[in-house]
Amino acid sequence: MHIEAYRAYCISKKGVTEAFPFNEDVLVFKVMGKMFALSSLMKWEEGTPEINLKCDPDWARELREEYEGIQGGYHMSKKHWNTISLSDTHISDVFLQELIDHSYDLIVASLPKKDQKALRSM
Repeated sequence: MHIEAYRAYCISKKGVTEAFPFNEDVLVFKVMGKMFALSSLMKWEEGTPEINLKCDPDWARELREEYEGIQGGYHMSKKHWNTISLSDTHISDVFLQELIDHSYDLIVASLPKKDQKALRSM
């Protein structure tokens, strides 16, 4: 997946905004103000793209055991976040979209009911 496709996929989701809250390098996608995906633009430019995504802890462990390109979240809670290396050829665009959807859905499910209602009405 190219960075433009990654950005377009994330930003197309309901209630999503993008920002650089940490520095000029780390692109962060949030739903209703809560992070669900982030990535270093410098890593993409260097040809070693990675994406940090939230993940159910049990599934996160399974993914790390199954895929060499999925590790505990870099600079994140390793229990709840994975870093996905897009250099791993076993991670297809379709699978990456599934992982992005999972991260987004976890964040939406954790939102207060009023925010979930507001998101549904967007």
